[in-house]
This record gives sequence, structure tokens and C-alpha cells, in this order.
Amino acid sequence: MPNRRALLAASFASGLALVLSPVGVFAQEKLPVVASFSILGDFVKQVGGDRVAVTMLVGPDGDAHVYSPTPADAKAMAAAKLVVVNGLHFEGWLPRLVKSSGTKAPVAVATKGITALEAEDDHDDHAKGKAGHSHGHSHGDEDPHAWQSVANAKVYVANIRDALSAVDPAGKASYEANATAYLAQLDALEGEVKAAVARIPAERRKAITTHDAFGYFVKAYGIEFVAPQGVSTEAEASARDVARIIRQVKTQKIPAVFLENVTNPRLVEQIARESGAKIGGRLFSDALSGASGPAGTYIRMMKHNISEIEKALAAGPA
Repeated sequence: MPNRRALLAASFASGLALVLSPVGVFAQEKLPVVASFSILGDFVKQVGGDRVAVTMLVGPDGDAHVYSPTPADAKAMAAAKLVVVNGLHFEGWLPRLVKSSGTKAPVAVATKGITALEAEDDHDDHAKGKAGHSHGHSHGDEDPHAWQSVANAKVYVANIRDALSAVDPAGKASYEANATAYLAQLDALEGEVKAAVARIPAERRKAITTHDAFGYFVKAYGIEFVAPQGVSTEAEASARDVARIIRQVKTQKIPAVFLENVTNPRLVEQIARESGAKIGGRLFSDALSGASGPAGTYIRMMKHNISEIEKALAAGPA
């Protein structure tokens, strides 16, 4: 009997030591991942699931074009095991943050493998010379808003899956399963977007937005967007730009103008007032809404946007 008690005591002590050991504690910790802005943050959460803890540098309704990093951002970067960025010169402030934080985390570029649109070639003349080239947040000649195509979003997801698997091999099976399930949801989403566009008469598939964030949406789904600003919200529209857009609205009978969640509404309100076009709903271009808003995830964002676009363009006289 004493021997049995001794064995039980030893077994209990061994089990307790295992639970309290650094290895046991580490196994319960989530992988710290930094995403540069809210849309990427959602992708990482969808793929990472319960294994990751995501910090978004630019949060919901935030404008990554003009963002200024904080000391808290540098601290999060220093602690991260992986940093996920959009690339295509979207986060002009990021290289300085990476350097100042001293982070050793690998930086995964979510747009790897995506063919970027060129602002000058794929948008109207308003984009030429107005894409923030002279500003600290310049995008160069590339349009960084690749997530506006669901097909591109699938590339983002695959890149994030691979990056997470590389830094956390033990979670590879989980990341692959999560990504596969999410990609199926994105397939269904793309079908919904295409069906909604098909319900809009061809002659009414045109609208005005505040800044030029929908080039990939235009190419993928065939709705023409015109914007008085370039691909960066930091570029300001001139009076000549605005006057030209107003004339264009009238001559082409563009049905509606849309507000965006990351830009000042006054410009679109002026265009609507002086052109007679109606103001459609608010579109989410560069950021998600808060969790309780209409665009708290990427899928909800795309569903909200196409619903607002269809509602404003599908019916009524041009």
C-alpha cells in the first residue's frame, strides 16, 4: 500500500510539473500576428482561427493611406511572430515601422502572385499624375486595392495560409482546413456578386466614388467607377477635376454617386448636388466597419457593397 501511495504521489507531481512547465504554457499561447489593416486582419483570423492572436495596425474605418504609426504599433511589431502586409506600396509608412520596431518576424506580402493594375492604364485621366506620387504615401503606378476582386482575395488567403504554416508548422493542418473552408465561402460570394451585377442594366453600370479604390472590381465585374481622386486618399481633387466629373455625370447620365467609409463625404455631396445624380449608400473600400457594423468582415463588406450598388443602379430612370 505505501508503494502504491508513493507511485500515485509521484505521478501527480509529474503531471503537475508538466502542466506548469514552460513547454505546457507555450503550447496554450496563441501565435502573435500583426496585420497592417483591417481587411488583412480578417483574412488572418479566418485562416488562423484559434491558433492566432491578431493585432491590426490600422483598425476598422481607418485610412491606411494616411496612417501614422504609434509606439504601441512598434511594440506589437516587436512581439510578432509574423507580419502580414498588403504590398503594392499600400503601406508607405511600414518600412520605417519595421526598422524602428526591431522586429525579427518575417513579413508576408499578401498580394504575392497578383498582377497589379496600373493606375494610368486602368483608370480615367484623373488618375494620371494624381496617385499620390509626390506624397510620403505614394503608391507609384500600381493600384494596391487588389482585394476588391474576390478572385484576388483567394490569393491573399493562400499566401496567408502558407505564411502561417511556415512560422507555425504544428498548425499547418489547421491552417489548411480553415483556408479550404473559407475559400469555399469566397467562391459562393463571387457567385453572389456576379449575379447582382447581372441584374443591373448594362447602360446603368457606372457610378462615382470618392477615391479610385475599385479598379479591380471594375475589371472583374464590369461596373465602371469614376473618381475625382487618384488611388490614394491623400491626393486632393482640384476644382477642374470636380467640374469635369460633374459634366461627365450629366453627359453620360451616371445614375449615382457613392460615399466611402474612409473619405470625407463633402466631395461626393458636391458632385451629387451640382450634377443631379442621387447619392447611393456608403461603400467600404479600404477598411472594414466595426464588428457591429454592416461590413465587419471581408465577406460582409463585399455583400454590403454590391447590395448598395445594385440598389442604386438597378432601377429607375438614369
